[in-house]
Amino acid sequence: MQAAVFSRIYTTAAMGPGPEPGAAALLRAVAADGFYAVQANLISLGLASLPAYLPAGLASTFGREAERQGVRIAALSGTYNMAHPDVGVRRECRPGFRNVISAAREMGAAMVTLCSGTRDQQDMWSFHADNHSAKAWNDLRSELEFALDAAARAGIRLALEPEPANVVADASAAARMLQQMASPHLGVVLDAANLLAPVTLAQQHAILDRAVKLLSPFLLLAHAKDIDPFGNVIAPGRGVVDLAAFVRLLRAAGYDGALVAHGFGQEEAPYAARTLKNLIGECA
Repeated sequence: MQAAVFSRIYTTAAMGPGPEPGAAALLRAVAADGFYAVQANLISLGLASLPAYLPAGLASTFGREAERQGVRIAALSGTYNMAHPDVGVRRECRPGFRNVISAAREMGAAMVTLCSGTRDQQDMWSFHADNHSAKAWNDLRSELEFALDAAARAGIRLALEPEPANVVADASAAARMLQQMASPHLGVVLDAANLLAPVTLAQQHAILDRAVKLLSPFLLLAHAKDIDPFGNVIAPGRGVVDLAAFVRLLRAAGYDGALVAHGFGQEEAPYAARTLKNLIGECA
């Protein structure tokens, strides 16, 4: 398992419209802070997350720079609202998503991460009562079919993340969707904090154990987010999620990929890297 980080926490390093100097500064900062891998976002290259245009050579240059810095590109973010109630809005995102797939292939990222979306039309991360409807589920399936076709053509895998405010809100829903899609190109991102809430913290070990066992056949990426007793996201090791137990469950399930920290400011990155490396070492 490797200590990893979201590229988007490096707000000052990732400046500029191209791979130099922003990308080089970003990757030097990632390595200097003690991380071995990164989950990238095209925002870190001066683009939109789903860019309308992918400049020639930009992604491959980022990949070469990552190799020079000894940082593995574990994944590239490709999130958009895949369950938006307006099909026109979803289709408008598709060209940008295709560019993300192309960028992942060029930079050497093996996977693109997804969120399952929401019926909320303003905020991709906000809950909506219609998220539990059959229509939302089927719209998401339709969008996944498009995304999987693009990914399969490029030889890229997609990793869907269960998130409490989205259509795929928990481990059971993720397993159901993965089984229905039945694609070798689709797996899951598992984030322990996404499976918990203040009222369920006392049962977190049973919840995490069940989730890892249920989703281990599909597990492509793991996140190490932490929360305080009120559910606010904070740096790993500063909250109430038993990340050591989570790492032990991941290891027992055979997971040996990146463990991605996020949800904190750049100033806490060195602390987060030390925390992840200690967790990985202690649970070996």
